[in-house]
Amino acid sequence: KNIIINGDMSLAQRATSTSSVSSSGYHTVDRWQTWEATDGAFTSEQSTDVPAGYGFSNSFKLACTTADTSLASGTYATFAQIIEAQNLQSLDYGSSDAKPITLSFWVKSNKTGTYCTNIEKADSTLYRYVKEYTISSADTWEYKTVTAFPDSNIQGGAGAIANDNGQGFRVFWSLGHGSTYSGATADSWQTGSLHTTNNQVNWMDSTSNTFYITGVQLEIGEKATEFEHEPIE
Repeated sequence: KNIIINGDMSLAQRATSTSSVSSSGYHTVDRWQTWEATDGAFTSEQSTDVPAGYGFSNSFKLACTTADTSLASGTYATFAQIIEAQNLQSLDYGSSDAKPITLSFWVKSNKTGTYCTNIEKADSTLYRYVKEYTISSADTWEYKTVTAFPDSNIQGGAGAIANDNGQGFRVFWSLGHGSTYSGATADSWQTGSLHTTNNQVNWMDSTSNTFYITGVQLEIGEKATEFEHEPIE
């Protein structure tokens, strides 16, 4: 049921840590790509810090190593998983049968405040669904869910996802975006290049900042269900 691959961050075949991430690429945990285009930098690693009692052994950890306290307009720091289009055919996008999807995950950071995720549908017309979530308590694992309902854009022909091995979704978590990419309307599918609302925090503003995530699941339906643990093959 989980469309995300390696959502429990258990596989890190390239490396378990990096000295610095100052550009885009795959560095540590499998399937998870980072983008860094600020005046700062961060590291990524496979961590053993996890929420207790849910069967997780690993998380994806980011740590700011060079701060950028004032993000320029065209800068950004983010990470995502890219999902092949052929793995999304059961969503029935581009038709009146288009289904709602729910994204759930565990997250922890010392920097509290409003963050944004966005689901980018690449094929036909590019649409993004931007959703805010709040990290309420510092250094505490918190469970978050995001549901995206299909609208007339997704149900129309421009909402279709090709049945091929190209990019179907890119599921992003923002750590900070400059004004060029900020100002999106939350909870709606929209065109354009806006990845976050104006409420997104600048996680890059201090070398004390860390960010952990695990238990990422994307599934069909209006409600999140228990994380699907799968054997490593």
